[in-house]
Amino acid sequence: MFAYITRRILYAIPILIGVNLITFLLFFVVNTPRDMAVTHLGDKYTTEEAIEQWIKSHGYDKPRFFDAEASGLKKITNTLIFTQTKNMFLLQFGTSDTGRDIGQDVKERMGPSLAVAIPALLFGLATNIFVALLLTFFRRSYLDLYGVSFCVALMSISSLFYIIIGQFLLGKIFRWVPISGYIGGWSAAKFVLLPVIVSVVAGVGSGARWYRTLLLEEVNKDYIRTARAKGLSSMQVLFKHALKNAMIPILTGVVVVIPTLFMGSLLLESFFSIPGLGSYTIDAIRSQDFAIVRSMVYLGAVLYIVGLILTDISYTLVDPRVRLQ
Repeated sequence: MFAYITRRILYAIPILIGVNLITFLLFFVVNTPRDMAVTHLGDKYTTEEAIEQWIKSHGYDKPRFFDAEASGLKKITNTLIFTQTKNMFLLQFGTSDTGRDIGQDVKERMGPSLAVAIPALLFGLATNIFVALLLTFFRRSYLDLYGVSFCVALMSISSLFYIIIGQFLLGKIFRWVPISGYIGGWSAAKFVLLPVIVSVVAGVGSGARWYRTLLLEEVNKDYIRTARAKGLSSMQVLFKHALKNAMIPILTGVVVVIPTLFMGSLLLESFFSIPGLGSYTIDAIRSQDFAIVRSMVYLGAVLYIVGLILTDISYTLVDPRVRLQ
């Protein structure tokens, strides 16, 4: 098991290097530091002196790939790609184009993102599995037919519709929760309740159908027929056997949303004015703050890889065969 986990961790290193290289090419080759300076300063202040000063103040004045004037290892270490790659690997994001500490911003905004994402993930997962189990238990019945049709209808509606309807009904008509905003502490519960409800409702259609497909594959296998032949009830077969053996693909689906636990939802946080990392990224894109966008892209990749590693570890808990690989 230790060797299995070690291999998975080592696999992440070349992936992170590749992500770092791609982001560097996008932000420093396709879009040069001079382009960043012109975008940030605006047409009114784009003198050569101002551009050079902006580039130098942000540390972008080094050679990009190779410093021919340096000696020894400094030919490589005194380059933009080396310093940027090193800082990203150490999660030292530096300052934004407006002078803010990106690392401090990430620490401050991680809490609101987690306050929305964790309840949305847990309640959404529980709801999706419950609906899938219900449809599987009553398979080939009218409840299954109408339930699947309803799930398809939910999938066909844009998540933006659920946000608008939720804000209009629960926030404006019934006034049960605030339409938008956020404050810290326990008072945040009333602000995150509506985003969590919207997230669960918007995802139940696709989630329940997918889990239903996984469970239907399991209930048609030989070991399920053997369990029924031994006299186990349909409820016991479904919950003790089918659901347990469907956990590996379920865990694989959960890993997709793990980065959103920290990165937040771009759409939800923007519409509900939640000061999380999702709205932080959207604001950076709008203001064309390339330092923040680059940091968030890399941080998202890191979190996704961490999620994959955690999923591989969870495989060893639900399937003993994985430990022997």
